[in-house]
Amino acid sequence: MVDLVLAQTELLHMNNFLLNRKALSIAVALFVSSAVVFTACTKDKNDDGEVPTPTPTAPIELKDFSVNPSLIKTMSGFEDLKITTLISSDDVLAESPSFIFGAQPDGAGILKNPAGEGFIMINNHEILQSVSRVYLDKNFKPVKGEYIVDSDGGMTRLCSATMATPEEHGFAKPTFLTAGESGAESMIHAIDPLAAADKKNNQRTVAALGRWSAENAVPLPKGSFTGKTVIMIGEDEGDGQLAMYVSNTQGDLQNGKLYVMKRTNNDPVETNMSKGQAYDVEFVELDNVKSSTGAQLQQQTIDKKALMLARVEDIDYRKGSDANGREIYFTATGVSQGDKLTPVSGKTMWGRVYKLVLDANNPLKGKLEVAVDGADDPGNSIVNPDNLCVTENYVYIQEDGDSFYKNNNHDGTIWQFAMANKSLKAMLQMNHRRTDATFNTKYNPSNNLQLSTWEYGAMYDISNLTGIPNTFVVNIHPHTWTSDKYKNSDGGTTRLTNNSEGGQVVIVRGVAK
Repeated sequence: MVDLVLAQTELLHMNNFLLNRKALSIAVALFVSSAVVFTACTKDKNDDGEVPTPTPTAPIELKDFSVNPSLIKTMSGFEDLKITTLISSDDVLAESPSFIFGAQPDGAGILKNPAGEGFIMINNHEILQSVSRVYLDKNFKPVKGEYIVDSDGGMTRLCSATMATPEEHGFAKPTFLTAGESGAESMIHAIDPLAAADKKNNQRTVAALGRWSAENAVPLPKGSFTGKTVIMIGEDEGDGQLAMYVSNTQGDLQNGKLYVMKRTNNDPVETNMSKGQAYDVEFVELDNVKSSTGAQLQQQTIDKKALMLARVEDIDYRKGSDANGREIYFTATGVSQGDKLTPVSGKTMWGRVYKLVLDANNPLKGKLEVAVDGADDPGNSIVNPDNLCVTENYVYIQEDGDSFYKNNNHDGTIWQFAMANKSLKAMLQMNHRRTDATFNTKYNPSNNLQLSTWEYGAMYDISNLTGIPNTFVVNIHPHTWTSDKYKNSDGGTTRLTNNSEGGQVVIVRGVAK
C-alpha cells in the first residue's frame, strides 16, 4: 500500500500542470476512497475470514471537546469506563462558526479524511430529516461542520444508518445507507459521504430496497456470502418485518431481489416464540418491488405469511470472522395498548432482542431465537430496545424508553449482553441530574420529571481509528434539552416536525469487545 501511495503521489505531481484544481481534487478523492477505513462496530478481515492484527496507530489523546457536559454516566461494575464529550449543539466550530450540530444524532459513522490527516464523521439527525458531516482534526477535535442532506433532501425522518465500505462490505466506494422512517412509503437513501454537499438532492433513494418505515439497512460482511450483497432491513411498525435484499454482485443496490422473513410453519405471531427454543425461518420473495407502493408491499407481507414483529428497529451482526457475520441480532422495540400497561395481543410489549443465524450455504434460510426478553423482569430489564452494537462477544442494547410505560423503573440504559453466558448488565445510563436546579434549567426547561425522556442513537467502535482499544462512540437524544437557537439547524425549508432539541455525541473507553 505504501508503494501504491508513493506511485500515485508521483503521478499526480508529474501531471499537475495538466490538471486544474477541480480535476485534481476529483482524482485524489477517487484514489483515497478505496483506502478509507471505517470501524462502526466493524473490523476488516483477511481472505480467510479472520480478523488480522491491525496496523498500530499512534493513540489519540481524547479529551472533552464539547462545552456541554456528558449526559450519560457509568453504572455499578463499570466505573472504570472513561467518558469524554465529542460534540454537542452549543459547540462553535472554528472553521464553520454558523454550523449547529442538530437534534437527535442517530445512525452514524466515521471515516479517515482522504484529503487530510483527520477524520470525517457522518450523522443522521432523525427528526430534522437531515445528515451532517463534521470534520475532526488528527486528535479528533471537531473543527468544521456542514449538512450534506437537509430536510428537503431527506424527505422523511432518518433513523439508524450503516456506512458500507469496500473493506468490510465489498462496495465500490463508501456509501452511507440511511433509512427513511415516516410511514410505509418511506425509502432508503444511498449517500456518498465524501461527495460535495448536495443537501437538497432527493433523488438518492434506492427503489430495489423497497418502501418501508425502515430503521436501518445493514449490509453483511463481504465474506459472509462470497460474491453476494446481502442487506438486512428492519421495519419500525407494529406489524414490522425483517427484510433481506440479495444481489449476486457485491456492492450492487439495483439488481437484487427483496425478501421478508417467515417461519417455516407459517405462524406469523411473534409471541408464539419463547426464549430457549430455536425456530426455523426462511425468506420469501416480494414481487414487483420497484414498482410497488409501500402499501402494496405491506399487503404482500400478509399474503406471504411473514412474521409480524413489534417494531423491528436496529440490526447488527457479530464481529470477528466472516462466519460470525452470519449471526445477526435485531430488536423488536415493543408496543402496548394506549394505557401503557396492557400488551397488544401477539406482540412483545417490553421489547426483545432476537438472534438469527443464517445458513452458510443459503442466506434465505436460518434459525431464529429470542436472545433477550424484557418481559422476563418487566420494567427492570430492557425497556423498548432500539439501537444495537454487536462486537465479537457482546451485544450492547440501547433503550428508547420514551413510550413511557407506567411500570418502567429506570432511565434510558445501555445494557451489556454477554453471548457466552447470556448475562445482562446495565452499563451506562442517562444522567438527568434531576436535583441540580441549574442543570435542569438548561437541559430540562419544561421540568418533565418522567423517567426515560432521553434516548440513544448509534453506538459504534472507533478503536482502530483512535489507536485506543475498546473505544466507542455513543449518540444521545436528550429530548428535554430545547432552545429556539437549535431550530432549522440544517437549513431545510420543509419538514414533518419543527424540532428545537439539542444533541450530543460522546466517546466511551474501556468497553469490552
